[in-house]
Amino acid sequence: MVGHREGVRRQGGLMAGTQGAIERLGAVVRAGQRQPISAAVAWDRLVFVSGQVPMADGRPSAPDIAGQTHAALDLVAGVLSEAGCTLADVVKITAWLTDAADYPAFNAAYAERFPPGSAPARSTVIAGLIAPVKVEIEAVAVRPTAASRRT
Repeated sequence: MVGHREGVRRQGGLMAGTQGAIERLGAVVRAGQRQPISAAVAWDRLVFVSGQVPMADGRPSAPDIAGQTHAALDLVAGVLSEAGCTLADVVKITAWLTDAADYPAFNAAYAERFPPGSAPARSTVIAGLIAPVKVEIEAVAVRPTAASRRT
């Protein structure tokens, strides 16, 4: 898988005052160093995917915002898959762009993955990013129930 994650390890922990276990999905490794970040954290049916940046081998995975948007969403989809979800289960996206001029092309690429009639809620922010990329995307999803997976 392309990006800043290496290997997936589930780590359980109990959230004080709750009945469900928190699952930490995937170690995040950058420049050979494990980071104090989980690729995703799940509790009950909610899955929170950390911001995914479109990097491959230490470089942006695509030169343009459309390619980077698709690459970041591919990474989000990969993390979701490990949690038993797909992009169709996403209820909220937060996207950070480094340049407001990229918004139309970002939005067009995003719409290819999330058509208007089925798109999740979304916030889009212009910000500086730590990685040398044009976009970072995080997501919140709701895991399907066993019954809904059969339909």
